[in-house]
Amino acid sequence: MTDFAKDLIDAVIATHVALRTQTPLVQCLTNVVSSNFMANVLLAAGAAPAMVDNPEEAAAFVQVAGAVLVNLGTPTAAQVEAMRLAVKAAADLGRPWVLDPIGAGGLAWRGGVAAELLAYRPAVIRGNASEIIGLAGLGSSSRGFDSSNDPADAVPAARALLAHSAAVSASGPVDHVLGEYEGALRLFRIAGGSALLPRVTATGCALGALVAAYTAVAATPVLGLITAHVHFALAAEQAQTQAQGPGSFVPAFIDALDAVDGPLIKARARIDGTVLEG
Repeated sequence: MTDFAKDLIDAVIATHVALRTQTPLVQCLTNVVSSNFMANVLLAAGAAPAMVDNPEEAAAFVQVAGAVLVNLGTPTAAQVEAMRLAVKAAADLGRPWVLDPIGAGGLAWRGGVAAELLAYRPAVIRGNASEIIGLAGLGSSSRGFDSSNDPADAVPAARALLAHSAAVSASGPVDHVLGEYEGALRLFRIAGGSALLPRVTATGCALGALVAAYTAVAATPVLGLITAHVHFALAAEQAQTQAQGPGSFVPAFIDALDAVDGPLIKARARIDGTVLEG
C-alpha cells in the first residue's frame, strides 16, 4: 500500500470514528418510499435522523441539524417549498447539504427544481450514474430513476457538476467519487457492495442520507463522501454473506452497518485514487 493510500484509509477511519462519536443529526427531506429504511440506516450507522420536510418547520430545523439531505424522489409542491427554505437556511448558516437528484434529468419540473437548488451550492451531489448524467444535462436517454449507465460514463458529467458542488459521486458496482483532495482534483474508485443492493428499494436514497451524516463530521466534503461510500460498500459485502435473497438482505445490511469498524475498514476497504489533469 502506498503512503497516500494508507493516509487516506487512516483519514476514512478517523471520519468513521467522528460519526460514531458525534452522532450527527441529519434532516432528511426525502421521498415517501425511502423514509423508514433511510432512518434505520442512519441509526445503524451511528447518526440520528429527522424527517422534517414541511414548509412550516424546515428552515428552523436546519439550525439544530448537522447536515441536510434533499432527495427529489417524490416531490410535492409543499415539499419543494420546504426544500427551498431548508437549503437557503443551510447556506445562510454554513450547514452542509446533499442533493440526491432522482429523476431530475428526465422530468422537466423536478429538473427545474434541481437547477434552482444548485444555486445554493450543495456540499455534495450524490446519485447513480444515470442521475448524475441527467442532472448535468448529458445523455437525454438517461432514465434517472435507476442506473442504466456505468459510473465510469458519468465522470465527465460529475466533473461538470463540480462547478456547483465541492464533491460529486456516481454510485454503481464501482462507485466513482470526484473532488479536490490534498491540493489536487482526484477521481476515487471505491469497490465493494453487493448485487442485492439494487434489488432493494431506497438503498441509493439511504446512501445519500449517510453521505449527509458524514459531511456533518468530515474535514472536507469529499472525505465525507468517500467514507460514506466505503461504509456502505463494506456493510453490503458483509450482509451478502448472511442473506438468502433481497428480503433477508435488508436486516443483515442494517446489522452490518452497525458492525463496520476501523479494523474492518483497514482490512477490506478498496479505494483507488487518480489525479485528474486539466
